[in-house]
Amino acid sequence: MKHCFFAVDLGATSGRTILGSFSDKGLELEELNRFPNRLIEVGGHFYWDIYALYQSVIDGLKLAATKDVQITSIGIDTWGVDFVCIGKDGHLLRQPYSYRDPHTVGAPEALFSRVSRAQVYEVTGIQVMNFNSLFQLDTLRRNGDSALAAADKILFMPDALSYMLTGEMVTEYTIASTAQLVNAKTRRLARELLATVGLSESHFGRFVYPGEKVGMLTKEVQKMTGLGEVPVIAVAGHDTASAVAAVPAADSRFAYLSSGTWSLMGVETEAPVINKETEELNFTNEGGVGGTIRLLKNICGMWLLERCRAEWGETSYPELIAEAETAEPFRSLINPDDALFANPENMEKTICRYCADTHQPVPETRGQVVRCIFESLALRYRQVLESLCSLSPFPIETLHVIGGGSRNELLNRFTASAIGMPVVAGPSEATAIGNIMLQAMAAGEAADIPSMRQLVRKSVPLTTYQPQDTDSWDIAYIHFKNILS
Repeated sequence: MKHCFFAVDLGATSGRTILGSFSDKGLELEELNRFPNRLIEVGGHFYWDIYALYQSVIDGLKLAATKDVQITSIGIDTWGVDFVCIGKDGHLLRQPYSYRDPHTVGAPEALFSRVSRAQVYEVTGIQVMNFNSLFQLDTLRRNGDSALAAADKILFMPDALSYMLTGEMVTEYTIASTAQLVNAKTRRLARELLATVGLSESHFGRFVYPGEKVGMLTKEVQKMTGLGEVPVIAVAGHDTASAVAAVPAADSRFAYLSSGTWSLMGVETEAPVINKETEELNFTNEGGVGGTIRLLKNICGMWLLERCRAEWGETSYPELIAEAETAEPFRSLINPDDALFANPENMEKTICRYCADTHQPVPETRGQVVRCIFESLALRYRQVLESLCSLSPFPIETLHVIGGGSRNELLNRFTASAIGMPVVAGPSEATAIGNIMLQAMAAGEAADIPSMRQLVRKSVPLTTYQPQDTDSWDIAYIHFKNILS
């Protein structure tokens, strides 16, 4: 019977469960189920439906049980920062808030009135974003939130789902590091920051690192799914950490761009890089696998297009990309990270308003809107990469684009030309692959990260894009920076 690893990969707009196995051909993946991850808006707040996500995971496990395979282990990765409050009786106290909820607008400033911004950054090395768990928790505390007041434990999203499957509460390092609550140097929870929001280490589960065992499926889950006593492994619970583990790099002289709803650009370092420059540029030091730190920057990604698509009746990506390809180059540009685009009621209208306000031609067709998004993202990638090159302890020679965005040929071409550097695209399923590889390491089927990456290079088709028409992109970059200023 074939031995497989079961990966749960949850993004901010959709999730899926995947079976991974090893053969003479390398790594083989089989998607079991794919499902939406919808925000619930009620009472002026945005929530995640963790029960729907849990049921979708159970559905995937049921499908796995019908196949002629042996499930070696289960691993769960999700987006960062969001968490669930658990009561003393072990029950979830309410649906978790989404990081897109507006209640944290202005939250950093409220916290920094009591503890300095520089002090928080010095301890955590994490970029200040209003939705970081630190600010979410402080906002809930200031608002007298009943769930937080009654919470015995706080579990980050992948850990909450692991708890629902096993009954065991853990706090996995990579997901906790996104919270701005982990000391970047000790790689443990920062007691002094927990105290500022009225919490202590006892409010969190057992602290674990990628590859450690969470627990076994409960009898209830075994009965529901038809599976036996399968262990759940704490993989890199943060989806970007799992994705970066699967970067098919030949050496260390690379930057990565994990491209999905969010774009995350960074490099792997052996130690955190925390100094005046990284603080001013708002770079982050998140926990990675194998003792690494991910020095990176969050950039708005395909969220811009996903929201437009929802307004356009879910038109297919190929159709929109074809329309963008024939649109006029550099007609109008936006700052993808402007606060206007965080969660507007109508993304297309907001893009048009931004162009009007910055005295540019307003997009008149879908193709012009999509081209505006793609060119603006490529130029923003260049801007962030320039900063990264100055911060990196080694020269950067290649950009590896991983995740769903690696399939976007037009954006990859634009990116290579904008940054003047080769772009290697793939794998698109980097997060699930990293999740599975870490399970394989825990099971003794893979030795280390470099050998994992070598296997990925052999198993997955990759596409390399070379820079083209760099003069035009250089001129566009000057225009882009002028718009931002």
